[in-house]
Order: sequence, then structure tokens, then C-alpha cells
Amino acid sequence: MLYLASASPRRRDLLTLAGFRFTVEPAQINETLSGDDPACLVQNLALKKARAVAARHPDDIVLAADTVVALDNHILGKPQDKAHAAQMLRMLSGRVHQVYTGYCILKQNRCEIGVCRTGVEFYPLSETDIESYIATGEPLDKAGGYGIQGLGALLVRGINGDFYNVVGLPVGEISRLLHTFGV
Repeated sequence: MLYLASASPRRRDLLTLAGFRFTVEPAQINETLSGDDPACLVQNLALKKARAVAARHPDDIVLAADTVVALDNHILGKPQDKAHAAQMLRMLSGRVHQVYTGYCILKQNRCEIGVCRTGVEFYPLSETDIESYIATGEPLDKAGGYGIQGLGALLVRGINGDFYNVVGLPVGEISRLLHTFGV
């Protein structure tokens, strides 16, 4: 059986879109962001999540992931409130940032850990753009304060890399790895 160690509805939707059958069981870990290297941070959090769920299901396959947005190696997690979301969007305005998703697939003694990085360029945003977007409520539960799969797409000038990574899971890469686990 495959377990998704995440409460993210976007990760659930992407795995479903790819045709996988799985059970959602979020890991109950401390997800406090610490460290300077976004790639290491998301890989370490994914590993912690996978281990937490695998401890309850030692004979099954566990997939865990974590996503952050980084601008000049400054990590932007999920905004704490509307003011924090506005601050993040001002920082991202007219600039290129990186989205990192670390993942871990774990089954007994086998562990595959990786990270996917995608560059995202924003249009320059006016205060009206930022206020209007925040008023939708969409940015409040997303790393970096935006969702590219929703109205946040209107903020994005372009991307360099995996679109689905920005949504929260590099599903093509993950699919290929899951197949090596027999899923």
C-alpha cells in the first residue's frame, strides 16, 4: 500500500491525476523552518515526515514531500497572516525566485530522497494587485504566498522547470521513482 504523508490537497490531487491509489496519512511532526539551504531543508523535512508515517506502516511505501519558496536563499514558507502574505508578494514582485520541493519515498530499508527546483518569475505587482490577490484568500496556505495553479497564475510571467513542482509535487519525477518501488 502507498501512503501519502501529507495533508496537502494539491499533492493528493496530483497523485490522483497520475493514477495512483493511496491513503493520506499526514505526519505529525514539527515543521519549523530552520537552516539556510532550502534544498537541504525540504529534503530533511520530507525524510522526517516519511519516517514518522513509516513507523506506523513498516511494510508499506510512504511518500512525503515539503515545498518552500526561496528568494536570494531567503526561505519563504506559508504566510502567517494577510500582512505577511503581502510582504512576501512585494518581495517576489518583478523578480525570479526558486521553488524547492524535497521528497522522500521510504519502504523498509530502501529510501529515495531528492529535491526538485523550479525558477519562477513574477510580473511587477502594484499594491492593488497584491491587495486584490490577498482578498481572494488563496495565498494564505501556500508557500511564498501564492498558488500558481489558481489565481496566482496571473502573477507569473514565466517558469523554468517543472510546473507541478511549483504546485507542490514534481509528479513526473515521483511517478518514475514510485514505479521502481513496484507501485
